[in-house]
Amino acid sequence: MNDILNKKSRTITAGLERSPNRAMLRAVGFGDNDFNKPIVGVASGHSTMNPCNAGIAPLADRACTAISESGAMPQIFGIPTVTDGISMGTEGMKYSLISREVIADAIETACASQCMDGVLVVGGCDKNMPGAMIGMLRLNIPGVFVYAGTIKPGNWKGVPLTVVSSFEAVGSFRAGKMSEEDFIGIEKNACPSVGACGGMYTANTMSSAFEALGMSLLGSSQMASPDPEKADSAADSARVLVAAIKQDLKPRDIVTRKAIENAMSLVMATGGSTNAVLHFLAIAHAAHVPFSIDDVEMIRRKTPVLCDLKPSGKYVAVDFHHAGGVPQVLKMLLVNGLLHGDALTVTGETMAEALASVPDTPRADQDVIRPFDRPMYAQGHLAVLKGNLSPEGAVAKITGLKNPVITGPARVFNSEDECMAAILEDRIQPGDVLVIRYEGPRGGPGMREMLAPTSALIGKGLGESVGLITDGRFSGGTWGMVVGHVAPEAFEGGVIGLVEEGDSITIDARQLLLQLNVDDAEIAARRSRWTQPAPRYTRGVLAKFARTVTTASRGAVTD
Repeated sequence: MNDILNKKSRTITAGLERSPNRAMLRAVGFGDNDFNKPIVGVASGHSTMNPCNAGIAPLADRACTAISESGAMPQIFGIPTVTDGISMGTEGMKYSLISREVIADAIETACASQCMDGVLVVGGCDKNMPGAMIGMLRLNIPGVFVYAGTIKPGNWKGVPLTVVSSFEAVGSFRAGKMSEEDFIGIEKNACPSVGACGGMYTANTMSSAFEALGMSLLGSSQMASPDPEKADSAADSARVLVAAIKQDLKPRDIVTRKAIENAMSLVMATGGSTNAVLHFLAIAHAAHVPFSIDDVEMIRRKTPVLCDLKPSGKYVAVDFHHAGGVPQVLKMLLVNGLLHGDALTVTGETMAEALASVPDTPRADQDVIRPFDRPMYAQGHLAVLKGNLSPEGAVAKITGLKNPVITGPARVFNSEDECMAAILEDRIQPGDVLVIRYEGPRGGPGMREMLAPTSALIGKGLGESVGLITDGRFSGGTWGMVVGHVAPEAFEGGVIGLVEEGDSITIDARQLLLQLNVDDAEIAARRSRWTQPAPRYTRGVLAKFARTVTTASRGAVTD
């Protein structure tokens, strides 16, 4: 398949003695000596609606200045963002995954229609990263991703906080385990600065993985958004991009099968979000790289968890950064044969060359990053479970659990809202297996994240004793006996849609099994009686997404 933009015709003004294009560009600051310079798009996700993206404008400005100083012409344009932490638990959350596709479409549209020579994307919240990467890979013009940075940790009575602390506090307060003073204190102090959610949640997972992918500068992904080094990194990224344009170094030269394996290895080693599985399946699709959900399991089996990071660990992203960050973990993977050192990076160096000066082992004065021979866990934490409930696969975060096996009665809910009400009304008991269905890519539509119910379970002390399965997704802040991305989804006739109240369900992380303990004849009889429900939306972006989206096991892509 040809690139969206043909290199010979990319720059609108290149080589033209006289053109109406020039009149338009003069109006936005082009002078006589600028028309043969590369035009570089700067896609800005700035938004004052959320802390994740509220610090982006200064970073985009620094990038534009560096692009100009490097002999190119920056042209800034906006991309939308959905803030999961604000929309979580509401109907608005259905737009979160959809925003990944909207962002990709916006970047493709802006760059292709204006024949830009390269693009620098600055994003903050969860879907900014995969949306940007999908857009850059579709275009296949030189590109670089600049992460807006992480938030600094909050503090209440000496306890470090993240935004997830607020969600878990809801369950604790409702269960009578927390005072109103502490409940309000946590809410007021959880988010003290601009920047994305502070644990190894989805935003920090994807930004750190982009370092391993080769599409962001090493060491840039876990910087705090307000700190001066973050703006310096944006400028450095811009200079690297202009050099890549001169070398004609394009995203699909960098994002190969080896690069995607490197990125998923980093996700496993850092204890990253389940959403990384969905997003890297989509990124591989955009890159024309064969990569399946079964490849994720292959990487998990050989990659240890090396970092003690929230949500199930102790530390936050700024701690990780100060301990050596992504470069330190990548070097450990490299020297132990778990990283492709010959994979290319956006600087033009190989990964091995870029990591040459990084120590082989982590510093002894910190315990955020464990030595390779003393990992948190011997194998990765994101497992692909299969069985009659998920023949295409489902994704579970299996580390940090005392008992990774549960068999219990199904408590069936046809939406997240129904389940949340049952949890808050104390209708859930230890040993139950909650089934939240019709929240998949098409049935939701949009695969809402279940942070509200999973956090409420933890707040009520049920995180270790209750299982939960869903055809929706989980926040990167989720932990517990939870399994998401169940495919096929209920709306498509998946077995999850045939579960009845009280059925026995087994979640077995050791055997990688997700099983409805009902015989095949009964399942077949139920299927014969099942009818697909009417779509929840028939107009607008939610309806369009539902009509075009693929199954979660293929990344929930729309093209």
